[in-house]
Amino acid sequence: MQTAAALTMVRDDAFFLKAWLRHYGGLFGRENCYVINHGRGAEVADLAAGCNVIGIPGDPHRNFDMKRWRMLNNFVMGLRCYYTHVIVGDVDELVVLDPEAGADLAGFLRQMPGGRVLTPLGLEVIHRIDREPDPVAGAILGPRRHVRPAPHYSKPCVVSAGTKIARGGHFTQYPKLHTPDHLYLLHLKYCDFDAYRQAMDRRNAAAAATGATVKEAAIGRHWFAEARGEDRAVFDAFAGLRLQEGFDLRPLRKRMHRSWAPRGETGFWAFERPEFDTQYVLPDRFVGLV
Repeated sequence: MQTAAALTMVRDDAFFLKAWLRHYGGLFGRENCYVINHGRGAEVADLAAGCNVIGIPGDPHRNFDMKRWRMLNNFVMGLRCYYTHVIVGDVDELVVLDPEAGADLAGFLRQMPGGRVLTPLGLEVIHRIDREPDPVAGAILGPRRHVRPAPHYSKPCVVSAGTKIARGGHFTQYPKLHTPDHLYLLHLKYCDFDAYRQAMDRRNAAAAATGATVKEAAIGRHWFAEARGEDRAVFDAFAGLRLQEGFDLRPLRKRMHRSWAPRGETGFWAFERPEFDTQYVLPDRFVGLV
């Protein structure tokens, strides 16, 4: 059985897809990467050449997120027949291993037993436009070094057990919480101001094409223009996050474990997801990792 596969679904997000392909293609080989091409875009197919590209129709639908995660759930469970671990998530989410662990992600997963779900600690890579003027031309970590804790993106996304994943990928029905110390999920939505604006324009257009309102659609609220806010203000606000010394995030993982509990009567399990007003600078060892 192969060790690991990576699975995502994408439509038009070339900036993030390039990063996803560099990361997982380099770690696992493109033959173990699965890209669901929503809308059968030619650019996505070209960029993902050598991966397993699965084209699906791109018609707008107000229950887009429900349909998407129903399909991803089934793909994950199918791929588990052939891989010990399956990493699943949005194209702007990358699971990384701190180089301090002494291995890369592929080597780490080879040593990790199956039959469980791993939850990396979520970190949002933020573009400090007041301090980081250089564009992202290749690797993201280097031109961008600042991150903020993002419990919403501490997702149970490395799957090697039979379980159900909730819409959005935020919860599973696996009852134990495994949070390896060196494992992170980097959310890249805010890693570059220009890429953010372009991605939001596309997502606003996709949400508008459904003809549904925020309350009527099973689509993330952030896809709708009325919830977007002013782009520059969003990025200017990052300067106000309190800068922390060092990079010891073990207390955040301990906090996750303290609040771990069933999510009502849904069968899913979850931890509290508070908002933090802090940021960190990634150590030099992370440069070039993504």
